[in-house]
Amino acid sequence: MPLLPLIVALVVALPVSLVCGVAFGSAGLSWGEVLRFLGAGLTGGTIGADERAAYTIVWELRFPRALLAAVVGAGLAGIGVAVQAMVRNALADPFVLGISSGAAVGANAVLLFGALSGLGVWALSTAAFGSALVSMALVYAAARTPQGLTPLRLVLTGTAMYYGFSAVTTLMVFSAEHGEAARSAMMWLLGSLGGATWDSLPIAAVVVALGLAHLMYSARRLNAMAMGDETAAALGVDARRLRGELFLSTAAVTGAVVAVSGAIGFVGLMVPHFARMLVGADHRRVLAVAPLLGAVLLVWVDILSRVLLAPVELPVGVITAVVGVPCFVLLMRRRGYTFGGV
Repeated sequence: MPLLPLIVALVVALPVSLVCGVAFGSAGLSWGEVLRFLGAGLTGGTIGADERAAYTIVWELRFPRALLAAVVGAGLAGIGVAVQAMVRNALADPFVLGISSGAAVGANAVLLFGALSGLGVWALSTAAFGSALVSMALVYAAARTPQGLTPLRLVLTGTAMYYGFSAVTTLMVFSAEHGEAARSAMMWLLGSLGGATWDSLPIAAVVVALGLAHLMYSARRLNAMAMGDETAAALGVDARRLRGELFLSTAAVTGAVVAVSGAIGFVGLMVPHFARMLVGADHRRVLAVAPLLGAVLLVWVDILSRVLLAPVELPVGVITAVVGVPCFVLLMRRRGYTFGGV
């Protein structure tokens, strides 16, 4: 598929999806109200005193939530491409490194036991990001050899850490005294954008933007590394050094994203494959499309999570799994698709 028309279509689809993300929800708002309140928020315009409640829903609750969904979707899709290239495994996703389960340990310490309560609203994201960094350091130290990082050692170490951190998380949930706290923890483990605020958005957006910029800068080297370390070396690319760079950048993005949204699966696994189906296996083209595709997808998944059983909100990870599993099975059965050769 031609790249430019596809990018233009996705660039147009993203703001349309964001407006839909603001308009749809348990509280009914007309399109006129949504557009007027968004305009007032963006330009500093005025609203009537009797419209304060509706304006708060649009500008303080739904709009930052829709933007955060786009940021998280773009981040998960981008690092999904990088992780699959880094470990040369088509079934890899951002969680294969074990960092998301490490972040869950810190988040559950806050939700279940009130750790870091002195930080107030920042406690959850700080604990999740901090424990993600600790788990990243553990995986890096365990997987690294004097010769550098290898795909097999990264996958095995990340998988082992994933199960270890998951066991700790399960133990914490079972030892919680209050049922509501355990429910909150399970909601977070399955992914939720319900905690989105204007304060939580900038840090995640900056980290995701920097991570995606690094991936775009490394796209040519990713193409070389996908052909094998020896071929990459013949093309002048140090695959082991690049793998170390990718590990650090993907770990930082994973930690930042998981800290604000919980563990949302399937986006990092599925979107890279859909992007390759549309534009081929060249990482310069895949990385131009996958983040936009992931952003649009997660905005609509978040809409579904809020409206399917309104006013009850479903975990975002449940929707991505329900959509992702049949799509992935169909993808595997699709004749001629080779999973991008990774």
